[in-house]
Amino acid sequence: MKHTRLLLIVLPMLFGAFQSGQVVVEQESTSKWVTLFNGKDLNNWLPKIVGHKLGENFGNTFRVKDGILSIRYDAYDSFNNRFGALYYNKKFTNYRLKVEYRFVGNTTPGAPSWGYRDGGIQYHCQDPASLDINQPFPVCLEYNLLGGNGKDERPSGEICANGIYVEINGKRNASYCTPPTVKKTLHGDQWVTAEIDVQDGKIKHYINGEEVLEFENPNYDSANALAKKFILNGNDLVKDGYISLQSNSHPMDFRKIEIMEYR
Repeated sequence: MKHTRLLLIVLPMLFGAFQSGQVVVEQESTSKWVTLFNGKDLNNWLPKIVGHKLGENFGNTFRVKDGILSIRYDAYDSFNNRFGALYYNKKFTNYRLKVEYRFVGNTTPGAPSWGYRDGGIQYHCQDPASLDINQPFPVCLEYNLLGGNGKDERPSGEICANGIYVEINGKRNASYCTPPTVKKTLHGDQWVTAEIDVQDGKIKHYINGEEVLEFENPNYDSANALAKKFILNGNDLVKDGYISLQSNSHPMDFRKIEIMEYR
């Protein structure tokens, strides 16, 4: 009788656990990689370049050829602080973003001193339609993409926060850009895979599958005039936003842009 009672107690628990396991599998299976760049054109992407209206692709800065999304400046007489970005036209909340990129060629004449092999994946961006025509960067977080010069260390993957602050090891970031914990310098024109994982306020940066930085709790900075307008009813939490690719003055190529949204 004791064994029978034990089975009556344990079996429902096992069955319940099995059912619970099934639910977890089903939830995970609904999350799949979706391609944001179709390899053919800029469908669903919107350029915004300083001094130009949203949607105006000045100088054909963003272009697609042979399955590659390129950022080029051959139509610029001088870069002249014409920072820009290419925005995907959907807001995202919890996700894993995967981007394959490379730096090519030479920095554009008139570029800032830091522009050499400098790019970025901006996320948690303000709506691009809300940018001022001369606003160089959105209120956002940025995975800063950096390339080496062949000899010096220049780690990629740092977090730059524009109008948003985050917590790193439990403390608010002390500077605009914070270097990665794991330092990886990427020289030459090699293809690199950058990933950003965002889950309920916890964010991780990856390079070629290796985690290089972790932080959490993004909040709008009330001391920032641009960010302040996004704080509604005292709520400064940043839970979602748009994704964009920076045009910072150095030519770049992208061949794969994928996202997996968490359900």
